[in-house]
Amino acid sequence: MTTLQESEPREREGMRREALHFAVRNAKLVTGFGIVVVLLVLGMVGPLLAGGTPNDYGTRPMSPPSAEHWLGTTTFGQDIFLQFVHGLRATFLVGVIGGGIAAVIGMLVGFVAGYRGGAVDEVLNMLTNVILVIPTLAVLLIINAYLGIRSVAVQGLFIGLTQWPWAARAIRAQTFSLRTREFVDLARMSGAGTWRIISREIAPNMSSYLFMTFILLFGGAILIASSLDFIGLGPTEGVSLGLMLQNANQWSALQLGMWWWFVPPGAGITAIVGALYVANVGLDEVFNPKLRET
Repeated sequence: MTTLQESEPREREGMRREALHFAVRNAKLVTGFGIVVVLLVLGMVGPLLAGGTPNDYGTRPMSPPSAEHWLGTTTFGQDIFLQFVHGLRATFLVGVIGGGIAAVIGMLVGFVAGYRGGAVDEVLNMLTNVILVIPTLAVLLIINAYLGIRSVAVQGLFIGLTQWPWAARAIRAQTFSLRTREFVDLARMSGAGTWRIISREIAPNMSSYLFMTFILLFGGAILIASSLDFIGLGPTEGVSLGLMLQNANQWSALQLGMWWWFVPPGAGITAIVGALYVANVGLDEVFNPKLRET
């Protein structure tokens, strides 16, 4: 029994090394994460280098891209590049908060329901189904509409609290298939408790699946937040890529031919979500031997 238990970490270590070997050679994964990292660094470093406040009015309104204003200015003279880098930071932040909260709740519910089964599974599954059928966007619209002060953190919180059900169901199904494996039975026979078995035996064998789930939740949170921002229910302070699109639409940037106002935030959202999707496909190829490119 001890020999079998000791062999598990060695097998997992071998699988990690094999996955890393194929990961650095997967073009989709490297390209997708490369784009995300570049935009993340731009969002973190850009505001520090550019300086100034993104919503400050300037003296050169409706100015196209130039050496002074790299992405031009709005109808009020606000620097669009400065808004863009600040918007990237806010967009990543809401993705981390919303996707992280949804991932934590989904994992807790999915692991417990899948491992315990019985009445616990029925109760948690019923709760998941109730949240799943609630029109999430409509609920978020109502909540955001009646909040006096809206922030990126609050927006991410509400997105996370409503986005977790599909992840919980997927993790529950995977846990069901793992709880009857030999290594789980051995851990149970050795006297390990529920949380120890879940954290030490089941979760590590699902690490790749959990990471891919978080990526999807991360991208989903960004899309939902951008949708709320575009219809005017985003943060009341600061700036985000969705709010940039909302302002460009509100002040008729398209009709005025100010393409430099709405193209950068639209391209930024598309690049982030698209790159995450491409990276997720690459991860699937890395972790699934049948899809690997030799």
